[in-house]
This record gives sequence, structure tokens and C-alpha cells, in this order.
Amino acid sequence: MSTETSKADMIIIGGGPGGLSAAQYGARAGLSVHVFEEIAPGGQTLIVDELENYPGYDEPITGFDLAMKFANQAEKFGAVIHYGGVDAVTHKQDGSFDVQTSEGLFNVPVVIMATGAKRRELEVPGELEYQGKGVSYCATCDGPFFKNKKILVVGGGDSACGESLFLSKLTGQVVIIHRRDRFRAQKGIVGLMEHDDHIEIRLSHIVNRIEGDGKHVTSVNLHDIANDRDYDEAFDAVFIFVGALPRTQLVPFVETDESGYIKTNSHMQSSVPGLYAIGDVRDTPFRQVVTAASDGAVAAHSAAEYIDALHGRAYL
Repeated sequence: MSTETSKADMIIIGGGPGGLSAAQYGARAGLSVHVFEEIAPGGQTLIVDELENYPGYDEPITGFDLAMKFANQAEKFGAVIHYGGVDAVTHKQDGSFDVQTSEGLFNVPVVIMATGAKRRELEVPGELEYQGKGVSYCATCDGPFFKNKKILVVGGGDSACGESLFLSKLTGQVVIIHRRDRFRAQKGIVGLMEHDDHIEIRLSHIVNRIEGDGKHVTSVNLHDIANDRDYDEAFDAVFIFVGALPRTQLVPFVETDESGYIKTNSHMQSSVPGLYAIGDVRDTPFRQVVTAASDGAVAAHSAAEYIDALHGRAYL
């Protein structure tokens, strides 16, 4: 590892759709752009078997294939993708950032946080085995695969209740369970759900295990807390919405909302000049591949304007 400080215009932390979109737009604007991704390009897109709602594809595309297209396109325009991590981000008095990476120390005027959020899992038997085979964490992504099927939704917040309403438009067999005796979601959302004939509500319930035939989810073993009993029930899919943890540890100095997501304006600018946030790590009402890509494009464009302003140039 070099002991010298490298200069660049932009460091993007995270190589998902948002980060790679930002890399492409930043590089096309003539900036020196470095992306740091710890595992592989694509982020959570990699675990998606089929994307059928990404614009421009009339046939489903795998998450892996789409991620590779994002990465290849970013590199084509000159972005450098490093398969390594970032250890620390320091906001200096001159407004720049020192970014300690697996490739050494970088000093940059712009950092784009594309680190995403770690979804909370139930951590029950069968959950990991059947991810992408009936276990999902995104109703708008995977719900259409289960039209007219029986679906279990797990969770008690706004996401769980709101996604149940979405799923109820696809099937008349939605069961939502929550471990407590009341929902945490907004009363208005709960009210809509309670009056939806396609949704059955079961409070004081938890999942013991998810079962299947090796290829698909077939049933779930549930525990009824109030009556202290276990029982099996057939389901075709399990949608889990029990929260997420935004990955903001590298930038504790930035303003976040009550859930820990980075606050941004419409330009993806955070409370710290030169620090942008995109995708699942920011406070956004909709979390999809297409919206993350959009965030990345907006952030890179805004960052290019910011860098030109620092240099006293007009951005064209």
C-alpha cells in the first residue's frame, strides 16, 4: 500500500446501481472517479434472480447481468473500480475529505456515499436457503412473481403494512403477522389494511422456520404467542419487512433522520458540503434499482457543479 496521498475528484463508496451510475456520470463529466466496492459490483442487485421492471428490458434480466453492464459502462467512461474497502472518512478544515482505503489515502473534494442499508433478517431456519426462491425483502421487486399465490408478510411497521397493501392488489391471499399485539405503522395505513378483504391480520405471531422443496417455499411454521402453540401453514412466498440499518458508520458527522438515514436535498447533497448520499443509505421514499441509478446520476451532476464552483469555473 502506498504511503503517499493520492488526489482525485470523487470517491464513491459502494458499487451498487447508484454508485456505478454516479461513477459513469462523473467520469463522463471529465472527473477522476474512484469507486470502492468490498465484494462485487451490483450490491443487493446481485441476489436478484430476475429483474422484470428495469426500464429498457422487455425480457427479465438477472441482477448479476445488469450489475456487470453498470460496471462495464462506468469503466468505459474512465471510472476506476477498486475491489476493496474504505476504513475512514475525515472531513478536513479546508472542506476536502481524506479517505483511507485499501489502496491507500485519497484526498478529494467530493465523497458520494452509496453504502446502502443492511436489511434486518429474521434469522430463522430456511430464510437464507430460500432467499430468491420465495423469501423476499421487496414487494415491488418480487411481488408480481406471486400473482394469485398465498403470501405471508412479516413485520409491523409502515413498510410491512404498506407492502401488504401493494401485494393485496396481486393476490387475494395475503397474511400479515407481527410479533406484538399492535402495529407500529401509521394509523392511516393500518386502517386501510384492516378494511382490505384480501389481507388477514394475525398479531402476536412469529416465524419459527421457513420450509420448502429445495426450489421454492412451500410452507411456514408459525408460533402463536398468545396461545403458545406452533402450527404449519402452506405459503408460496414470505416477504420480510423488519427494518434495515443504514451503513453510515464512516460519516458520523453528517445529519441523519430518526431512523439513521442520511438527510439529503433534491441534489443528493447532505448537510456537509461535498458529501452526497444516494440509494438506500439516504432518506428516500422508494428503494429500487432504477431510483438508486437516478440518485447516482443526480449526485454526480451536482458534484461536478460543486467541483467547478470550487475551481471558479462555470459548469456547462
